[in-house]
Amino acid sequence: MFKHITYTTLATIIGVSLSLTACSESNQTDNVIANSEQCTSAPKQVSVKSLDELNALFTELNYTEKNWNDSTRDIPCLMFKKVSSKWVKNSPDLPVETKKTIFFRLMSPLILMANEEILQQRKVAIKAPLGSKALRELALNYAVIKDLETPISEQLRSELLSRIDIVPVSLALAQAAEESGWGTSRFALEGNAFFGQWDFSGNGMKPKQQREHLGNYGVAKFDSPLASVKGYMFNINTNKAYANLRSLRAEMRDGESVISGYELASTLDKYSERGEAYIKGLRRMIRVNKLQPLDEMKLDNRQVIALKTSK
Repeated sequence: MFKHITYTTLATIIGVSLSLTACSESNQTDNVIANSEQCTSAPKQVSVKSLDELNALFTELNYTEKNWNDSTRDIPCLMFKKVSSKWVKNSPDLPVETKKTIFFRLMSPLILMANEEILQQRKVAIKAPLGSKALRELALNYAVIKDLETPISEQLRSELLSRIDIVPVSLALAQAAEESGWGTSRFALEGNAFFGQWDFSGNGMKPKQQREHLGNYGVAKFDSPLASVKGYMFNINTNKAYANLRSLRAEMRDGESVISGYELASTLDKYSERGEAYIKGLRRMIRVNKLQPLDEMKLDNRQVIALKTSK
C-alpha cells in the first residue's frame, strides 16, 4: 500500500490554532465551525470500562441511532487517547453492525474537530491582508511558497485556499475504516495510525514485509487518534498526488454545494497501489454504510469529553 505524504511542516500545522471573526462561506462551513469555542475547551475525563458503559454514555449524550440518522446531526465532542488492546482482541466477536457503529461514532467527532481547526485557518487565509505575516506563514506551511520572503498575490491566496479546506466526514471515515481495519490493525494499536501514511524519516513503524526497493520507510505513528486525523488531512491538503481532489473540492466550494466525500473519492487513485479498485472500495463503503449525509454533520455545543478506556 503506497501512501504519499509530506512531513516538512506537518508538526507545525497540527499545532496551529488560529481564530478571527467568523466569515461563513456555506452552511456546511457554518455547521462545522459553529461550536469551535466549546470543543477547544478543557476536556472532561470520563472512564469507560466496557461496551455497555460506552453505550450508556452514548445514550446519556443523546448520541443514539435516532440522533445519528437525524438530519440535524448534532454530535458530542468526544475524544479518545488511543486504541484499546481489548478492542483489537474482542472486536472480531462483535456483530458487524455494532463494530461499525462504535468505530463511526468515535471517529466522527475527531474528523469534525480537525475540520474545525482547518476552517479557522481558512478564515485567516480569507481575511488577512496580502502582506501579513499570518498569511505568509500559512502559505509556507501549506507549501504554497518556499520562504517567508515570497510576496503573496491573490493568485497565491487562491491556491492556498484550495489547500486549506475540509475533508468530508464520509470520506475520512471510509479511509480510516479501510486503512486501519476498523481500528484493529497493529499500526492503529501501536501508533494511532488510522490512515496508513508512510514515514521515511526512520521513525516509522516497520511493516513485517518491507520492500527494500522503496527505501527505509515505515508507517507514521501519532500521539493520538486526533493527531492521526490531522496528519491525514494535512497530507490530503498539501501533497501533489491529491491535487485533483483539491481542484474538485474547490469547484464544489465555489458552487456553494456540499463538499461530497463520495465524489472526492473518485480522485484518490494514487492513495493506494490498488488504484481504481481502491476508489471503488471507498465509494462502496460510503454507499453501503449510508455515510454521505454525514458530510453535513456538526458538533454540538457541549464540553469536549475525553474517554478513558481500559488497556
